[in-house]
Amino acid sequence: MILHVDMDAFYASVELRDRPELKSKPVVVGGSPKGRGVVAAASYEARKFGIYSAMSAAQAIRLCPRTVFIKPRMSYYAEISKQIREIFFSFTSLVEPLSLDEAFLDVSGSQKLFGKSHEIGRKIQDAIAERLNLPASVGVAPNKYLAKIASDLQKPNGFVVVDPDRVLEFLEPLPISRVWGIGPKTEKKFSAAGIKTIGSLRRLSKKDLASLFGVNAEHFWKLARGLDSRSVVPDRIAKSVSHETTFHADICDEQCLEGWLLELIDQVARRLRRHDIYGKTIHVKLRYYDFVTVTRSRTIQNATHTTQAFWEVAKQMLRQINVDSDRKFSSGVRLLGFGVSNLSDCGKKQQSLFDREENQKNQAVDETSDSIRDRFGGDSIRRGSSLEHNVKYRSDPRLED
Repeated sequence: MILHVDMDAFYASVELRDRPELKSKPVVVGGSPKGRGVVAAASYEARKFGIYSAMSAAQAIRLCPRTVFIKPRMSYYAEISKQIREIFFSFTSLVEPLSLDEAFLDVSGSQKLFGKSHEIGRKIQDAIAERLNLPASVGVAPNKYLAKIASDLQKPNGFVVVDPDRVLEFLEPLPISRVWGIGPKTEKKFSAAGIKTIGSLRRLSKKDLASLFGVNAEHFWKLARGLDSRSVVPDRIAKSVSHETTFHADICDEQCLEGWLLELIDQVARRLRRHDIYGKTIHVKLRYYDFVTVTRSRTIQNATHTTQAFWEVAKQMLRQINVDSDRKFSSGVRLLGFGVSNLSDCGKKQQSLFDREENQKNQAVDETSDSIRDRFGGDSIRRGSSLEHNVKYRSDPRLED
């Protein structure tokens, strides 16, 4: 059985824990509404006004003028995330972190020691509450897809168990928006065809689905039946390092996407540097509003872990996608991802004198910025390119150990 543990409004919950006088107020963790700040997290009180992550801070303040804005403390959140992960590892070694605030856990081999899977899930939830005074929602299910749905159904402090023998019954009444990959625009297309629940989706044949959604038909057919063969991949044995973000609202602006890409690159690069790992193959992933996904890979000559080296290549890859693709960014992008593979523990390849000097300069910049963020917090220093693209740069070491 698989657990999906999701910290409830993580950044905001941490701030509310540390500042209890704010508990009844709408709180946003993110940039200032006076500039081009972005909402990193919204408390449940703020969500009542329609405020959500990735929304501009200016829009958030228009929705609720009395919102309290708090500057992110990313290094602090990362430290708390490590404490959460220690709790996970006390129950199982099969932990796949997705970000600072969520992870999949395979507890199939832990039941002789700690009890049934749902008992383990409850123990983990209780341990987080008792040791860290933070709320977490837990989904327990036969696979990752179902566990992810379950953890989201009763937030905050939710706890939902999916019986392996009653999967179809569990899925039957849920809205199709719960199916991974169905965004607002795809949901409208389903709704126009009279399909509003996962149960009604399941009753469509593959042929019917293919006529509506083409290559995505097989994907929807499987998920309507709760089928997901993905295993939990422990972070420690990963063959690649990647991070992606799904935007609550589609992004249509290329400069904004480049700003987000730079942030993802630095998250991945910081993790590589922390473990002294180098990579040669760069991956950029982009998913449009209608779930059409484009991926591009490029292998560079010399293995690296510098942010600037990854950025120079990935930026061009992203721009080329917009040139080559039938769909333009202006149609709406819902997900952006960056990854590095072809990893090794050595980055000292044959280079020209100029390349060596440039690489040494980039490494010095990375070492200095990493040191400043580790000491003073993730928002203490920004890269020039992120300012150029009018996106507030926030170091977010979500995948650090």
